[in-house]
Amino acid sequence: MFQEFVEERIEGDSATLFVRRAGSAGAPPLVLLHGYPQTSAMWHGVAPILARSYQVVCPDLRGYGRSDKPVSDASHAPYSKRAMANDIVAVMRRLGHDRFLVGAHDRGARVAHRMGLDHPDRVAAMALLDIAPTREMYAGTSTAFARAYWHWFFLIQPSPLPEQMIGADPEGFWKLKCFNQAGGNNPFSPDALTEYLNAFADPDAIHASCEDYRVAANIDIEYDDADQGRKLDMPLLTLWAKRGVIETCFDALGLWRQRAMQVEAEAVDTTHYMAEEIPDDIAARMSDFFARNPIQAETIK
Repeated sequence: MFQEFVEERIEGDSATLFVRRAGSAGAPPLVLLHGYPQTSAMWHGVAPILARSYQVVCPDLRGYGRSDKPVSDASHAPYSKRAMANDIVAVMRRLGHDRFLVGAHDRGARVAHRMGLDHPDRVAAMALLDIAPTREMYAGTSTAFARAYWHWFFLIQPSPLPEQMIGADPEGFWKLKCFNQAGGNNPFSPDALTEYLNAFADPDAIHASCEDYRVAANIDIEYDDADQGRKLDMPLLTLWAKRGVIETCFDALGLWRQRAMQVEAEAVDTTHYMAEEIPDDIAARMSDFFARNPIQAETIK
């Protein structure tokens, strides 16, 4: 995976992140953010295609993969989407990118949403895969949603309940959750799956990912409440899975229109892990969207 990509660790805001990157200097910068419980390996089919036209940066979010896993606290704030977003802005700045494009999936898309609100001058346009806004998803919880996204309610339980239960069989939990969300199938390449399982076997990664969910149910929502009325002002593309929870349980387009000023949206015939199920299509959709919403030349470094 990721042939011709540089792999390195780059200091973020208060955590050092593992980063894969490739692309020609002078091309528009594009950061790709992964979801739970994965790593930057999820972009293995998409990133090489996009790297033909962009400077592609694929970090592991704090708490995941080979990135730092900071000690948390009672508020879970070290794993807030604000903290994660600040890491990404810092990494991109260290790479010389003051303004950039964003493609993101799942938890990474929630980081991107917060980054667009906190750092609107940094994000030129963003493409978000298979999410609706976190606050509205919790507020709109139904029986169907709770059954399908049971992990949202399991992972927020106080430590060490989910950590101990997952830690008894990390691989079994990972496959149960992810294969179920892919319609009972395994859409993952052997190399990517090996990376995911190796990373998730670390007790610190299990704890950090639980913190990611715990904070989403409290401080992240408090930040959203404080931003009531503010909208993303950069162009937004949101794609969600026709065979997934966003399609069946939420009005994704309507919710994103409440949160963003410029929205393009479409349901795609796939399950949750669309970047790995249909990478050529996702790369093409992102390329088309970013080509129509480019970074101004004078802001590209």
